Amino acid sequence: MKKREPIWTKTFIGLFCTNLAVFTVFYGLVTTLPLYVLESLNRTDEDAGLLMTIFLLSAIIVRPFTGKILDIYGKRKMLWISLIFYLVCTILYAFVTPFSGLLILRFVQGIWFSIATTASGSLAADNVPMSRRGAGLGYFTMSTNLAVVLGPMLALLIVQVLSFNALFIIMSIFMLIGASLSLTIKVDKDVEKNKTSKRPFSIHDLFEKKSVPIALLASVVSFSYASVLSFLSIYAQQKHLLHLATIFYLVYASAMLLTRPYTGRWFDEKGPKYVLIPGFISFCGGLILLAFINSPFLFLLSGVFIGFGYGALVPSLQTLSVQATNPQRSGYATATFFTLFDIGIAVGSYILGLIAVHFGYQNVYVLSGIIIFVLLAFYIVADKKKTLVRNTLAAKDL
Repeated sequence: MKKREPIWTKTFIGLFCTNLAVFTVFYGLVTTLPLYVLESLNRTDEDAGLLMTIFLLSAIIVRPFTGKILDIYGKRKMLWISLIFYLVCTILYAFVTPFSGLLILRFVQGIWFSIATTASGSLAADNVPMSRRGAGLGYFTMSTNLAVVLGPMLALLIVQVLSFNALFIIMSIFMLIGASLSLTIKVDKDVEKNKTSKRPFSIHDLFEKKSVPIALLASVVSFSYASVLSFLSIYAQQKHLLHLATIFYLVYASAMLLTRPYTGRWFDEKGPKYVLIPGFISFCGGLILLAFINSPFLFLLSGVFIGFGYGALVPSLQTLSVQATNPQRSGYATATFFTLFDIGIAVGSYILGLIAVHFGYQNVYVLSGIIIFVLLAFYIVADKKKTLVRNTLAAKDL
């Protein structure tokens, strides 16, 4: 019996912890900076929302170029550089008080966030065994899932018990530890030596065309996910369930983490459709259930379905986008995936916000669920056509 290649190597653990630190700071600041703007800077709700918009804007602008940047300068080197500047930006929150300065800081940090997350995701794809890529990237994504809970919980606790300055200091220390752990990361020499930095710049340096179809699917998923990311707390408050919002995220993350080892194994051993189809069904069901919650139990139950569905879909789609191209283009594939994924969140937050204003948050979740259902139907049809073509070609060969 052939021995399975290990996933949890020293390099993979370093990447996992570094990514955890980056996203913990990201989610921690996303949760608490609006409070900081309202309470300490005496600004408006619109100004608070602008902080998220400007951050995503810079990340979306820079993301398509990160594949080329990683190709020219090296993934590990750019990861280190981006982590240093991401850390510096985190430290500067304690010193930048004018709102205009804070907007500039958010824009700059979004640039380094984009490069750091693309580099770490690409290095993870390079360093996990090819035969276990579904499970490996699934485990890697768990670092982001952990940060979804750890970031907001830690940040809110610090703000309530200590102060905003203490928050910025502790987040900086957390980021310093994460950046230090990146020093353990070893690069895949076979991948690095195949750099194409001498090739003239072209449209292929902005997007990996082979990964675009899968990334577009992911952008539709992230469009619907924006309803949970941006409006859950407001919706929970309207339903008099705001006191359970933290528990919702805990249940949501637990569902992702507990099922991830199994979905990763199914992806590698049985194929992507055995993970994607249940993921679409669960995510759709969770959103529809969230739209019609009338009790704490249903609220938390929707978190279980959304957690499993989202946790099954995103790592699987990311794996497929990387597998669609060759290893030398993993950086471009990762950048393409996250560019369209971020665009989906940004557009979803805006459009679903308009729908919420005119039709209510319940209809936002109904619409989000319908979109995922349509995406499920599209995937099933596309998969059947692909299977039919493959079987036809095989029959001709015979």
